[in-house]
Amino acid sequence: MEHPLIGDISQLSLEDLSTKLAELNRKLTIAQRTGNAHVCNQLRMAIESFQTRYQVKLKETQKNGSAEVNFDHMINIE
Repeated sequence: MEHPLIGDISQLSLEDLSTKLAELNRKLTIAQRTGNAHVCNQLRMAIESFQTRYQVKLKETQKNGSAEVNFDHMINIE
């Protein structure tokens, strides 16, 4: 089930979606440690919304044959 309070996330890039998913998963871990079941449920719905959009965006990218690669964030080993 998608979270009803999340706005339009269709314009986010794959990188933005991935960053948001990592942030939500960290928050879910904290909520699980504190035993707050209601917050856990809300976070799981939000995570599902972002994961669904991430998968759609990934399929669109693969279908178009263009990869969203941002070389600015690659590790520089010297």
